[in-house]
Amino acid sequence: MLTLYAHPFSSYCQKVIIALYEIGAPFELKFLSQDTPANGAAFASLWPIQHMPVLVDDGTPVREATIIIEHLDLFHAGAPPLVPADPRAALRTRFLDRVFDNYVMTPRQRIVFDFIRPEGARDPYGVAKARDLLDRAYAWLDGELPREEWACGQDFSLSDCSAAPALLYADWVHQIPAAAATLRDYRQRLLTRPSVKRTVDEARPFRHLFPPGAPERD
Repeated sequence: MLTLYAHPFSSYCQKVIIALYEIGAPFELKFLSQDTPANGAAFASLWPIQHMPVLVDDGTPVREATIIIEHLDLFHAGAPPLVPADPRAALRTRFLDRVFDNYVMTPRQRIVFDFIRPEGARDPYGVAKARDLLDRAYAWLDGELPREEWACGQDFSLSDCSAAPALLYADWVHQIPAAAATLRDYRQRLLTRPSVKRTVDEARPFRHLFPPGAPERD
């Protein structure tokens, strides 16, 4: 049995949960919250940095969402794999994974975290820079992604596991413009994918935790 220390509303946790549902691997969720201190203590002992999620596979902890998905692909693979066997295709998949993590998830987090800061500790310059980065990422992705299918073609991949929570939450705080029709359509396709839909639905009870934007959508 795989054990996942995670919170269902966390974007990086959702990234891994989507992958687990894609490959059909059974796992036990160790819910991380203030109401589950024993899980939190075990999690901290496994990863003192305490960034969710952490997967435990037969007693071995695996840390960081992308590495967890790569681990799942190596040792609990579905068909087709989430990282293609072809090296060139694998590079493309890993590259887009980094784009969604670094240039969509990260600036989105900066906007959200600034919102929950005390009034006197806000960083409007940092938020403006984050919004600018999202605009540039949206424009690039709109021109780069296929008009149909998934981020890297016909098969759902690591890139799509990253994209789904990144685009779900980013659009709530900094909406994808109507002109970026390819990216908007891709986001909508992701939300209808069974693994993504299940992950999003399981996290619905926690939407009140998302302070700014439009969490009532989707």
